[in-house]
Amino acid sequence: MDNRFADPASTRVVVGMSGGVDSSVTALLLKQQGFDVIGVFMKNWDDTDEFGVCTADQDAEDVRRVCDQIGIPYYTVNFENEYYDKVFEYFLEEYRRGRTPNPDVMCNREIKFGEFLQKAMDLGADVIATGHYARVELADGEYRLLRGVDGNKDQTYFLHALDQSQLSKAMFPIGHLPKPEVRRIAEEAGLYTAKKKDSTGICFIGERNFKEFLGNYLPAKSGSMVDIRTGEVKGKHDGLMYYTLGQRQGLGIGGSGTGEPWFVADKDLENNILYVVQGDAHPSLYSEGLTAGSVNWIGTDKPAPGQPVRCAAKFRYRQPDQGVTLIPEADRTTYKVVFDVPQKAITPGQAVVFYDGDACLGGGTIEAVHRAAAPATS
Repeated sequence: MDNRFADPASTRVVVGMSGGVDSSVTALLLKQQGFDVIGVFMKNWDDTDEFGVCTADQDAEDVRRVCDQIGIPYYTVNFENEYYDKVFEYFLEEYRRGRTPNPDVMCNREIKFGEFLQKAMDLGADVIATGHYARVELADGEYRLLRGVDGNKDQTYFLHALDQSQLSKAMFPIGHLPKPEVRRIAEEAGLYTAKKKDSTGICFIGERNFKEFLGNYLPAKSGSMVDIRTGEVKGKHDGLMYYTLGQRQGLGIGGSGTGEPWFVADKDLENNILYVVQGDAHPSLYSEGLTAGSVNWIGTDKPAPGQPVRCAAKFRYRQPDQGVTLIPEADRTTYKVVFDVPQKAITPGQAVVFYDGDACLGGGTIEAVHRAAAPATS
């Protein structure tokens, strides 16, 4: 039980329920612990599958069934407009800029711990809970965001943009559990979602073809695919927005040269050129550091400009920790990040997240990459 709440019976918790097993067990555990629990399903996207069935309606029905099983009231709230304005428009704009965004980070900050948090407060909530694999700890008057105990499921990478105010109103009741234990609890309780498959990918794309989906919203312009070492045109790309730095699959130029795989090395938006390189050892694929913008520092003791900070970092989800040195700039929201060892395929638009042991210190958006070598040579 979260040690911040000594009297569960007088603490109202509104649980953000997705229709999946994690949020179902979150609500169940809180109810068992004696909290005053309300379930709320957030409808953020209006979508149908190939059979004309709205998957959000299916999820909402699963939430209803689970709440009935647990014995808690439930509501549905519609954040489609807010989600479109604050998450989806951001997603599209990043792709227009040739970057690779992380909409889950924005969804957590703006929707789940923004719009949803406010709606929960309107329902008389003292705190909200979600099925994220993370933990919150109150120590010395400061809220700390800690990794989930299950290292394979830890989701602090996507929660790094939360601040002290948001964390003070957040609970993650399954953060101390491994995923198999969450499944076991659900099955023992006979929850309707106990064996439901976990959702994967970006919620508004789901299982559909990414290129096809993105092409419905942004015009694609084909162009040259050029060997970064020789300047030789190797083929045509379908549109720069469809490619990510370090990407190996889907280039359509295998079997030439040395026979080694080809990788995306760089993008030239002005000239609509996709640079590629053969083999994964070329310097153009590696960088010595990056510049992070819009950095959120979770703790109250923010580093002073120019003050080096030693910590670990992740540049993508599930990546092992990498040693780095942070150097905050004068605005204290822009950081230079220097790597202990060169890193491959650092991608502008993605999140860089900082850690000290189990504690997530915060993070920001990768704005620029500092390569060991010039990106293109002729």
